[in-house]
Amino acid sequence: MPAQVNHVGAINYATGLMRDAVQVDTVEHLLAALVSLGIDNVTVELNSPEVPIMDGSAAPFVYLIQEAGVKTLDAPRRYLKILRPISLARDDKRIAIYPSDHFKVTYSIAFDHPLLRHQSRTIRLTSDAFVDEIAPARTFTFLKEVEMLRQQGLALGGSLENAIVISDTGVLNNGLRFDDEFVRHKILDVIGDMALVGHPMIGHLVAHRGGHALHTAFAARILEETDAWTLVEGRADAAHSVAALTTSDPIEVN
Repeated sequence: MPAQVNHVGAINYATGLMRDAVQVDTVEHLLAALVSLGIDNVTVELNSPEVPIMDGSAAPFVYLIQEAGVKTLDAPRRYLKILRPISLARDDKRIAIYPSDHFKVTYSIAFDHPLLRHQSRTIRLTSDAFVDEIAPARTFTFLKEVEMLRQQGLALGGSLENAIVISDTGVLNNGLRFDDEFVRHKILDVIGDMALVGHPMIGHLVAHRGGHALHTAFAARILEETDAWTLVEGRADAAHSVAALTTSDPIEVN
């Protein structure tokens, strides 16, 4: 199952990949950890149709990657460098990417809930920044949505151990890992979904009220607009920075 946007399948509170009759769900947290730690050559073996949710964040995957160790290959990494803005909007949801010397993400969210009326964060993504500031942020859901899903036979394994659950009056968990953990997790999600482009990106990604459907549709849009980016070669690191590039010549795209 190639981790590519043309294999995106069902989008149901998570991103799924599908090829022929096979589907794998909830791939975004693992993909975010892999791409942010500079891993672009890996085989993932599963014994179920869903990547384990772990604690609802990418931190357990980061730990496992670090424990396993990383091998640096001789082949240069290809980065997708944004040359002009690309954007996509659906109703009040918007996402765009702009030229930049680094990979940055600005995300804002707004919900009809006193805890989540508005949160926004901008972060330049390096491997260290991801590990410390984004990876620990857990997925979140509303109590009323959990009840609805369970009536449909879904989310039966969900608990306070693998998600932040929000009631009408507050958070049911013991506490948050960050004051703005909700928007940080959205950044985590969009990093994982953008990994389906197939190359680490150099650009400033800006999203407002996005979700997996918008993220993956935008990943497909980026690949369609071939005049808006070029592939450049760089050293095998996770900084996603023009400073890491060893050549300024565009790479021919086949």
